[in-house]
Amino acid sequence: MENKNNKFVELEQGGGGNMSNELIFEIRKFFPVVKNWKNIKDDGAVFDLGKEKLVFTTDAFIVDPIFFPGGDIGKIAICGTINDLSVMGAVPIGISLSLVIEDGFPKDDLKKIMQSIGKISKETGVPIVTGDTKVTEKGKIDKIEITTSGIGLASKIIENGGAKAGDAVIASGNLGEHTVALLASRFNYQTKIKSDCQSLTKEIQSIARYLTACKDPTRGGVAAVLNEIAEKSKIKIILNETDLPFAKETVALSGLLGIDKFSFPSEGRFVATVAKKDAEKVIKVLQRFNRKAKIIGTVTKGNGVWLKTKLGGEKKIEVPRGKLIPRIC
Repeated sequence: MENKNNKFVELEQGGGGNMSNELIFEIRKFFPVVKNWKNIKDDGAVFDLGKEKLVFTTDAFIVDPIFFPGGDIGKIAICGTINDLSVMGAVPIGISLSLVIEDGFPKDDLKKIMQSIGKISKETGVPIVTGDTKVTEKGKIDKIEITTSGIGLASKIIENGGAKAGDAVIASGNLGEHTVALLASRFNYQTKIKSDCQSLTKEIQSIARYLTACKDPTRGGVAAVLNEIAEKSKIKIILNETDLPFAKETVALSGLLGIDKFSFPSEGRFVATVAKKDAEKVIKVLQRFNRKAKIIGTVTKGNGVWLKTKLGGEKKIEVPRGKLIPRIC
């Protein structure tokens, strides 16, 4: 039911769509104007260090279930923060880890989660450098909550608002598979798909010089992030229905549950724009990491995000609104 009095925070305001943006706007108005930090409305904030730029980001994670095919809450937490730095062109150099644990949480489960974080930290060379741990009374939270913050260094920032008319739109692989893994676990839906959760630093660094805009489609999925890029860049994005980067099982689950696949979050994919002349070259590089990487659309003059259908018409892809998919990242 819609909260007409607007006196309480609603679950829908954490889903990554329009209602999330409205809540963030309400919160931001209490803070003083930021003077020395830039890009504060992107995935991270940027501080100029001269020849290099410091990128700082933070995120909180509540996931249900906390273990799922292809990962767990720990893997999402460290990969999510690494990726928020990576999509801005930064190389991550350190992560902070904050845990709020429910009284009675199994230590074996905690060990598994920490092992997941440690594995990604070792593989990526991004250390956990500081953190905090709290234990709260049973029933005060649902099992465990993790907050990670990260810093990285970049020589050039990839801004969300840098897309230009004539660019190609690319995806680093099939989208929404993190959502499929989570929902399949919740509803006992049989699927071979595992979460796409992974670090994106190597992929993005290999092509960063060609990217005009870049973002990982987490909360709100590709619908939310491409609309953000279109709005900030003041351009129109056209996706080709015949090139949609969704596996058949993702499309099937979307139809079964009545949830728009364009709002399905991913935790190890990115969408980006690149000059048309460089697009094929970029895709060839990305396919070394994921053979499903492909060109999925174009950038033109105009506004909004549109789907060019198989019949040749255009259908608008709106920013997700209302109750989406809670507790997924």
